[in-house]
Amino acid sequence: MAMRIEEHPILGVQEKGRLVKFTFDGKEYEGHEGEPIAAALKASGVMIHRYTKKEHRPRGIFCAIGRCTDCVMIVNGKPNVRTCVTPLEEGMEVKTQYGVSDKPFDQQ
Repeated sequence: MAMRIEEHPILGVQEKGRLVKFTFDGKEYEGHEGEPIAAALKASGVMIHRYTKKEHRPRGIFCAIGRCTDCVMIVNGKPNVRTCVTPLEEGMEVKTQYGVSDKPFDQQ
């Protein structure tokens, strides 16, 4: 079963860019240049993007249009990046967000 998002509700049908490499939590992945980061992660089976600060609950893609904050992650060192509408680029460093940190709660 394919996990790739073929049509985005706001961005529409995306042309597949060239395959590029990026890292997620230190592991190397591939995705299509220009597709939303969240789509590349979903295609690789990654469903959890962040954990809430107060109750440490997992969150992932919810609205997929940049309105909620469930998909925010740390991208290239910057927290709170809405990955559902941020295009993937070669060499991006993407990390799970814990509250507003890239460190798990037990290491903060």
